[in-house]
Formats: sequence, structure tokens, C-alpha cells
Amino acid sequence: MTEDENHRSSPGAGRSRKSAGIQRGLVMLVLMAFAGHAVQTARGASEIAVAIRYLQAKGTSHAQIFLFREDGTLLRQLTHDETGQMKEPVFASDGGSIVFTREMPSGQKDYWSVEPKGTNLHKLDAAPAWYTATKNSPYFSDMEPDPGSAAATPAPDGTPGSPVLTPGGPDHYTTPDGAQEVVLKVIGKDDEIDMPGRGKHYELEDLKSGRTVELGSVPGFVGLWGLMHMNDDAKSVFLIAPPLRLAFFDLHLNSTDGDTTFALDLTEPRLVRLSSNWAAPVPLPGEAGFLTSTEVRYVPIPDSTMTANCSYVDHWDAGLRKVRYGRDTAAVCYGASMYRPGMTPGTVTIREDE
Repeated sequence: MTEDENHRSSPGAGRSRKSAGIQRGLVMLVLMAFAGHAVQTARGASEIAVAIRYLQAKGTSHAQIFLFREDGTLLRQLTHDETGQMKEPVFASDGGSIVFTREMPSGQKDYWSVEPKGTNLHKLDAAPAWYTATKNSPYFSDMEPDPGSAAATPAPDGTPGSPVLTPGGPDHYTTPDGAQEVVLKVIGKDDEIDMPGRGKHYELEDLKSGRTVELGSVPGFVGLWGLMHMNDDAKSVFLIAPPLRLAFFDLHLNSTDGDTTFALDLTEPRLVRLSSNWAAPVPLPGEAGFLTSTEVRYVPIPDSTMTANCSYVDHWDAGLRKVRYGRDTAAVCYGASMYRPGMTPGTVTIREDE
């Protein structure tokens, strides 16, 4: 019912009271809308540029740069070049431009810049210093920390720094807030082989209530091997961004499918497999979500009997719901960069060549 209809249908004094109430309500709605707009304007909407090569059965497929909103909505295709492969987009720190590499069939590389609106596409004389200096954002890994990181630095007595996390009997890992603990137990020979079914005796303990759950009994259990850690610090094994509370595990499936990754939701608890094959989680600091650099083997190529090993960039929210940037078809991702206005860091980048 509109305000005018209320005036027509309300008699006498009741009409003026209702009219005044409606006016106050309208003022409140306007103020709330303005406040919400101010908050949104202060932070802005995150956008992600992804280099995607959609594979085709005939001819040469070319990687192009696509721009998406964080929720997965395609905003626009930024390049349409079919002379080379567009790779490794990186947002400038102010979000005003995206620099990327064009790789020619000969292997020669040149550098281009484009604005997020798709304007001012032009070739650069050389790669900007900030583009060359931009590295992969920190991600969860099962590999040793990067050389030179604090975790890899020898102690004063010459002994190595923090080792790669290897399940022992038992190893305890406590969340930064001291609320929960993951306990890695090896009981019997079945727990000594990296294969499905392994890790069923691992435990998740609530340190306040004392309640303990064996991970072999939680929904989604297939098997667990190593507790993954940040690539630059073997001690960082949790992703805590309330309400998101996670630990990540890797598991070797078999010689055909290779390795896979599971997210342990510490809240429910449950295990969510992030990919049929490998996935490297990339935190989004300050947000209850993360990206994954995702690998999927043997994806059918449209209009053919061929398959390909493919790669994608996915977004996971606090409910562990996935959004894939780009079409869910045979494709290869050659890097991505997310611009996050109002957040620290302002950009999160996945480099293809690292």
C-alpha cells in the first residue's frame, strides 16, 4: 500500500497518525539505505581478473583475460587477442589497471595494460617494476616452506627450523584462540600409508568441553594424510576467519588421480573435498572465505573424445559453498588477481609461473 492509498483509506485523526508514522518510517529507510551505501562505498566490491583458456577440439584455443565480481558474476571479457596467450593478470595497487603478459607462439613475451572497464588497452614498453615484484599470495601447501622464510631458518645452534608437518604419534595442533585441537594419531600399519582410509584415528578435541571426535566418523571422510600449512610457515596450519574455522589435509588417492585436498570444518565438524584432484587454498585475509587454485584431471573437451588436465580458480565462502570463475568446461587458468578495496592486503594474486 502506498502512502497516498493510506491517506485515502484512513479516516479522521487516525489518518494523520498513520501518515506521520509512515513518514518517520520512510525517513528511517532512507537513512538506513544511505548508511548501507556508505559502508559499501567505503569497502567497494571485490573484483577478480582471471586468465582462462577454454580448450577446443579443433584449431588453437587462446587464453583471454576475464573480469568477474567476487560472487562469480562475469562482468566482461577484457581481451580478444588471438595472436598469443594472455597470462598472469595482476591488479595495480589502486585497482585502476590490470597488467598482463602476452606470450607469443615463439615464446616471446610482451606486456599489456587494460582498465577494469575494458578501456585503455595498450602495449607497454616493459613490465612495471611492481608487476615483476608481485609474488604469489600465501597459500596452504604440503611442501616445505619457501627457502629463506622464518620457518626454514636454522636455529642458533645450527639445527633446522620448523620441519614439514609429518603425522606422528600423536602430534597436537591447537587453534590460535586455544579453543580446539587437532590430534594426529598413528595406530597400526594402516595409518602409515598415504592412501584412502588413512587418518581415521585423527581427532578433533574441543578444549573447553573436552568433547573429542574421531575424524574417521565425520561426514565426508575418505582418508587424511598430512596437515597442510602456509607455504612460508610450517607452523601456520589453520584458517580462522570467523565464522570460518578450517584446517586442510592432503591425501594420495592412487597413481591415476594423484593427490587431493580436504577442508576440515572445525565448527560442525565435517570434511569437504575441495577438488577431485589437487587444490591449493589461498586465504582472503579479513574475509570469511578463500580461493583455491584447483586442478582437475581428464576433463572432456567439448565435441571430441579427448580429455585434458585442467585448472581453475574457485571461491569458497564460510558455508564451504563453491563458485567457479568461468565456465565449468575444459579450461586452463594462467593466473588470477583479486582487487579488494578497503581490505589488507588490497590485492590477492595467483601467479602461473611460480
